[in-house]
Amino acid sequence: MPSYTPWKRSKKFGDIHGGRLRLKLSDNIFARLHSITRPNPDDTLPILIEDNPSKDFFFPLNGQETLKALSELPETDYEGITHIWLRRLKKSDYIKQSQPFATYTCGSGVRLVTLYPWPNDLTINYGKERPDNSVINEVKRYGGEMKLSGKNWISKWTLEAVQRFYVQGILYHEIGHHIDWYNRHWSKANNKQTEDYADRYAMAKTATATLFLNKLSGKDT
Repeated sequence: MPSYTPWKRSKKFGDIHGGRLRLKLSDNIFARLHSITRPNPDDTLPILIEDNPSKDFFFPLNGQETLKALSELPETDYEGITHIWLRRLKKSDYIKQSQPFATYTCGSGVRLVTLYPWPNDLTINYGKERPDNSVINEVKRYGGEMKLSGKNWISKWTLEAVQRFYVQGILYHEIGHHIDWYNRHWSKANNKQTEDYADRYAMAKTATATLFLNKLSGKDT
């Protein structure tokens, strides 16, 4: 069962118009995602899968930095996560404006957080329709700037802002889904509640994300 991480009302690359991506149920989801198998009892978890991004994209944190950001959380929060996958993004997926920033998938003994890279120019294109205020506020909250560029709405980011969003608004958001899954389990009927819970969890970890990012940049030395 994958949960797409929408950007507040649709947290995905481009074309954000207020709709949420629905939870999709599939017995064969792992066959479509990757040849990911249940960990062995002696494996150190989470297992890191790190793809090389294409020339048009980059990961705001590398694999080891991502694991370190995860380890800043209470161990009980991420216990059970089996894999962290920094997954390569095809430019064709980005152009189609259908690619989420992250997914959380569970089933078959696997609890997978998949994180996708960002475009090198740190710009997200939303198309001609003005994004919802909730999306604009989310962009501003993490340090991005929403503006018109020609006929299209775009958000422009600094590397620091992208890293904050990547840690708190994406990675920690997915951990919120992970916790919520064990506490409540999801259904299509409670999709709004799952996103609200994950949002609240991520916001509650603002200080944790700040501390980690300060360590990463050397500001705490």
